[in-house]
Amino acid sequence: MRALVRWGGLAGSLLIAVAAHLGGSPFARGTTVTPGSILTGSQGVVMPLCWVAGLAAVSCAWWFGRHHVPSTRWAVVTAGLWSLPLLPVLPLGSEDIYSYACQGFVQHAGGDPYAGGVQSFGCPWLESVSTTWRASPAPYGPLFLLLAGWAVALGSSLTGVIAGLRIIALIGLAVLAAGLARLARHCGRDPGRVVWTVLACPLVPIHLVSGAHNDALMVGLLVLGLALVAAGRDAAAPGAVVATPALVLAGVPLGLAVAVKATAVVVLPFAVLAAVPAGSPLRSLWRPATVVGAGAAGAVALVSVVSGRGVGWVAGLLRSGDTVAWTSPSTAVGLAVESVARLAGARVAAVPVTRILGVVVLAVLLAVLWWRARAGGALAGAGLALAATVLCAPVFHPWYATWPLAVLAATRRESRRLLGCCAFAGTLTLPAGYNWALFTKVPGALVVTAALGALLVVAVRERRARRVSA
Repeated sequence: MRALVRWGGLAGSLLIAVAAHLGGSPFARGTTVTPGSILTGSQGVVMPLCWVAGLAAVSCAWWFGRHHVPSTRWAVVTAGLWSLPLLPVLPLGSEDIYSYACQGFVQHAGGDPYAGGVQSFGCPWLESVSTTWRASPAPYGPLFLLLAGWAVALGSSLTGVIAGLRIIALIGLAVLAAGLARLARHCGRDPGRVVWTVLACPLVPIHLVSGAHNDALMVGLLVLGLALVAAGRDAAAPGAVVATPALVLAGVPLGLAVAVKATAVVVLPFAVLAAVPAGSPLRSLWRPATVVGAGAAGAVALVSVVSGRGVGWVAGLLRSGDTVAWTSPSTAVGLAVESVARLAGARVAAVPVTRILGVVVLAVLLAVLWWRARAGGALAGAGLALAATVLCAPVFHPWYATWPLAVLAATRRESRRLLGCCAFAGTLTLPAGYNWALFTKVPGALVVTAALGALLVVAVRERRARRVSA
């Protein structure tokens, strides 16, 4: 069975690589494959058949293979084999890698990627960048811009820059694998199965390796920081707070994760909780909060100085919600309201309102999760905080699902719902990056809104039933 899982998944990866070669995200804009042309393009049905068959093979091997993982090494080697065929072909599932390249060019040329879009700085690969992001400031932290600038400096062409960005993603995944194994052992989980669940997930080779999304580096640093907190917890005496050097050491990768993407900051309060024994009074948190915060802030400050940038990515975050699709629940509700209003002959702009409400809900959820985590399970609480962030954000992209997957796989019992959501997320994009959610905007929004309503009703009924039984 292990051989079938390993080589069957590799066969699927090879088919995906063929699909990437025939119809991956192209260097030149205007040649993207969309649903209307997928069967009538120059490649006929070869590309879509390879894509569907390959994705199905990798997904099935990942799903059933988690019951047959003999060791962490086997999991890492197998996941690496699946990613190998995707390294020499066109990027899959997104065009973001070209935005990374141009942002790196601006950084390397001495410009400010936070001051405006890449079209203002003479990037030689501008035609490869999505028109949506040409005028938008970079929404990423100074660490990633620094690394992207180095990729441009070392790569003499767009192909070389893409190779450099993929190397950065692979380094992030290597850090992730090391942190996962340590975190899993602390939480009493099988390290091999945890590493398999995360690294062999189809989202990883398609989006984090081929697409080279900086989420690979961010998640790797987050898991490493949490693993260092867990190691400090194991080394501390029962009932004692984690030692100061261990907390500083843990704060550094957590801060570096924030310096890749600012959303990583939601994990910091839970890392502080994990540094003290469960049920500790609030007054016992001031020292670990100060130490972890100092380590994180120091890392961000150092990277900001080295890169020559400040915290300007905050301005870029204001443009992170340009995509409007039903994959974000708050956006889906707004789209549904607008659709129903149009049927009634009215025109309302509900999406901005529901997105603001989503952020408010997120703030409440984070506070509730943190408060409950005080009684125990702070590390798992960090994973739930990432899940809440993904669900309540104004935009959802498939690779965002790797954020909660990485932490929850190591800290909680396996959830088939989470794995199923990750498998579904892997089907949302075409090889060239077109998202089916954009093609099914209104129907998808209505379905998601109805599902949210049904879940709310079920939750209310269960709460009433518990009160009655109590």
